[in-house]
Amino acid sequence: MSILEYPNSCDCLVSLPPASRSPVVVFAKNSDRPSLEVQEVVYYGASAHPPGSKVMCTYIEVEQVPNTLAVLLSRPAWLWGAEMGANEMGVCIGNEAVWTKEAIEERDALLGMDLVRLALERAHSAKAAVHIIADLLGQYGQGGSCKEDPEPFMYHNTFLLCDRLEAYVLESAGPYWAAERMTEGALNISNQLSIGTSIWQEHPQLRSHALAQGWWNGTEEFNFKVVYSLKTQPVRMEAAKARYRAGQELLQRQQGHITAETMMQILRNKESGICMDSGGFRTTSSMVSVLPRCPHLPCVHLLTATPDPSRSVFKPFMFGEGVTQVPWVLSPTFGDNDPLRQTPRFQTQVDRRHELYRHHQRALKMSEENEV
Repeated sequence: MSILEYPNSCDCLVSLPPASRSPVVVFAKNSDRPSLEVQEVVYYGASAHPPGSKVMCTYIEVEQVPNTLAVLLSRPAWLWGAEMGANEMGVCIGNEAVWTKEAIEERDALLGMDLVRLALERAHSAKAAVHIIADLLGQYGQGGSCKEDPEPFMYHNTFLLCDRLEAYVLESAGPYWAAERMTEGALNISNQLSIGTSIWQEHPQLRSHALAQGWWNGTEEFNFKVVYSLKTQPVRMEAAKARYRAGQELLQRQQGHITAETMMQILRNKESGICMDSGGFRTTSSMVSVLPRCPHLPCVHLLTATPDPSRSVFKPFMFGEGVTQVPWVLSPTFGDNDPLRQTPRFQTQVDRRHELYRHHQRALKMSEENEV
């Protein structure tokens, strides 16, 4: 199966005052992944690192920074990075798959999920996170299989980043990128380029590269999504357009009244496809974060750690003294026997289910049997 035939989807949403009911920023994401994939929730405390240190991401090593922040991550249990997460400074990030005119190279590099974690560990603001991801894209590139399967599955990435004050959309095509800044209102992204002409910052060669490729004539107004989007989209990206429009409409209906509960309802919406369970993919984990504008109030992060938010409970988390890892949402590890670390990769499968996942699946099975 070619990489363009694989189904894949996610939805990220954010609300800033005055779209939010109270003076808070609300971030939300559904992580839609292969149906049987397990997503764990992990916490890492702030750390100091000696000069010259490197950090091993999913496939490659990168230079480590002197100090990393405390982070909370929701991630597929087999990889290093994260689908979504937050750090102790109130920065939240989620990523999504995207295919563009820029070719996808079949090589080991940084996954979009690695970029999410690296930025959360290093960024004291959403603005700083944009620059960190852009720099890492230029230095290391993005690539590598994004699925625990012998058949390579690769894509480029878009990101929604926010903190207590503002939000950014960062969209990439290989090493090239464009970013849009947002200071009020509500916005969503969904597996497609969405930045048009309102570009806040961009890759220095974004336009010259498009000109050299014949994608842009150099005289028309530069519209990133028009210039870099595929003319013929993969089937899943066509479906993403409907989810994107539905997300826009659901946010618009609640303008001025958006809360964490609003975002949970949107993430649980099956009619729109935002809460997904089709084509071998489903919503495997969900996250909603509330970031108060007042710096003295704590940020509250709510995560499911289990599939299908319409049948999962959002569990709260706050950064603070004495925070430790909850073992029930931590998957087992396999060391050198992990299919990720063997050559060739992913020729075997291991059971990555954590305790909460097992209890959740048993409860679902009992519920379904009682419905018959």
